[in-house]
Amino acid sequence: MGEVVKDEYQTDYVAGQDNITRFGLDIHAPVFPITAALVVLFVVGTLMFPAQSKELLDGMKGDIIASFDWFFILSANVFVVVCLALIFMPMGKIRLGGMDAKPEFTTLSWFAMLFAAGMGIGLMFWAVAEPVGYYTNWYGTPFNVEANTPQARDLAMGATMYHWGLHPWAIYAVVALSLAFFAFNKNMPLTIRSAFFPLLKDRVWGWPGHIIDILAVLATIFGLATSLGFGAQQAASGLNYLFDTGAGINVQMSIIVGVTAIALISVLRGLDGGVKVLSNINMSLAALLLFFILFAGPTMSILETLWVTSSTYVVNIVPLSNPFGREDTTFFQGWTVFYWAWWISWSPFVGMFIARVSRGRTVREFVTAVLIIPTAITAVWMSGFGGTALEQIQQGVGALAEDGITEVSLAMFQMLANLPFTGILSFVGIVLVLVFFVTSSDSGSLVIDSITAGGKTDAPTAQRVFWAVMEGAIAAALIFGGGDDALGAIQAVAISAGLPFTAILLVMTWGLLKGLSHERKLLIARGEMT
Repeated sequence: MGEVVKDEYQTDYVAGQDNITRFGLDIHAPVFPITAALVVLFVVGTLMFPAQSKELLDGMKGDIIASFDWFFILSANVFVVVCLALIFMPMGKIRLGGMDAKPEFTTLSWFAMLFAAGMGIGLMFWAVAEPVGYYTNWYGTPFNVEANTPQARDLAMGATMYHWGLHPWAIYAVVALSLAFFAFNKNMPLTIRSAFFPLLKDRVWGWPGHIIDILAVLATIFGLATSLGFGAQQAASGLNYLFDTGAGINVQMSIIVGVTAIALISVLRGLDGGVKVLSNINMSLAALLLFFILFAGPTMSILETLWVTSSTYVVNIVPLSNPFGREDTTFFQGWTVFYWAWWISWSPFVGMFIARVSRGRTVREFVTAVLIIPTAITAVWMSGFGGTALEQIQQGVGALAEDGITEVSLAMFQMLANLPFTGILSFVGIVLVLVFFVTSSDSGSLVIDSITAGGKTDAPTAQRVFWAVMEGAIAAALIFGGGDDALGAIQAVAISAGLPFTAILLVMTWGLLKGLSHERKLLIARGEMT
């Protein structure tokens, strides 16, 4: 049997033991009251002083990008290297929940939920606008290549894939694996602070842990608001494109209110009856839309684009990951740094949600699924949407060829306008955006509620309702406060929320590796692993 190894990662702390029960709520003090107060203060302040709020957000965004661009880039590189190593390391045999644990969901439902939560709205919003923007130099080109050239076309697809490939999913995987391991294998509360137990021991249940969870909630809710703001803008543009409803702030606000109301219904139905059902519906619709574009669009060009996207991504992943000596600062700081901050601010939400649905998977299976499979599918998605749009531009067809990007949220609908059954395709696109909107809000409410309830997963429904409303309120406040430059305000919040949490994720990665190494020794000593 070998030497007996003591399990040092055992704690007497029980999820929710410090909670306060008042008015039908079961809240963890001080995490819930502090985060709730800060969120309400932000919403009220932004609505009361929109001009001053926009100025403050823009200033923070500029300062953070100028000073910490290298920090975001290098940190994301670390997460990718760690995840790739975990696939091949012996600790990859460890099973989440114990060596006899069985998966709770089928592989297809599991994948649908993690993918829908991971980047659904973003894929709809940027799949056309981003490669077209790089190709036409709408806002910076990778490595300052000349716009509208064959090289620009190749790099446009490769750089787009860089922003949606291994790096974001590695960020999600590190957080999700940390949470799942300590919750399911060590019976700790399903909350961010648990991943720091190897470093802080029982101090993690005190103020150090409170601060970690507060930052996690703030990063999560503002990261969610970023996507919800994008979704509201795109849905409004689509409805205006089809039905001439207008796409102004009032329409976007109405969409946020309507979708938040639907999300509340999904929240009340729970994980199985809400998020799972909606995620499966959305993945089916997304697959149908993608297949239609592949066969009704320029099929051979799309297949060629898929090869170009993949190969250019592989060739340029290292140069694009280097933050030093770059001359393409407009592209590098305006796009890559924003994306990394956005993914990091989303990571507590996506990570915890993926953790909740991943019991029974081995570490190797988990990391491979979360890292490799979504990257491959994203390459097909981006090649289908972005490749079709670039082909239309090169052939001089449609509004994107004539005017370029005039409105980011309209780009996808302008591409669909040149395909058969335009009205149906655009309507399906709007439905996808709205349902992704609902699943993101619903999933986020479950996750934030778990953190602010001390790791409990069965807190009163009223708390999840509160957070769902707050997510919608923040998105509405950003759109109102940003005015004509709502996109800039949304990006500023993502970057500001992502900075402090990047440092937390780096420490979390260290704690995860310590925990997995200790678990492997323990299992070998017990004869459960060779």
